[in-house]
Amino acid sequence: MTLAKVGGGYQNSDGSTSELTFQTRAPATVIAAAYTLTAADLAQGIISATSSGSYALTTPTGAALDAAFSNAPIGASFPLSLTHGSATNVITLTAGATGVTVVGLATVTGITSGTWIFRKTADATWSAYRI
Repeated sequence: MTLAKVGGGYQNSDGSTSELTFQTRAPATVIAAAYTLTAADLAQGIISATSSGSYALTTPTGAALDAAFSNAPIGASFPLSLTHGSATNVITLTAGATGVTVVGLATVTGITSGTWIFRKTADATWSAYRI
């Protein structure tokens, strides 16, 4: 939603290109062990990983993403950021059983973060591009 600079309202049409676009997000999902992410986790946009060891976070399947985002047309996309608070361990984003491909570096090393753009490429098929 684009917020107007004055008046407390909002607009979703042509407005000043210098106005910020804000999104409301739930607090980051905090994960401390191997876990299969849900579409709701991905929709929050931020995952905070903490750990005393290395582990994998697995995406939902492409079919599960389609079911959760039923109105998403081919070409639709959303961002996911993964922060990693451990100094020495590695978190790996792995693809669900079918329908998701992780493109680029899939690991996040200690005290860093990584961002992916999940893009629907076909029915029940998504690619997660590391940016």
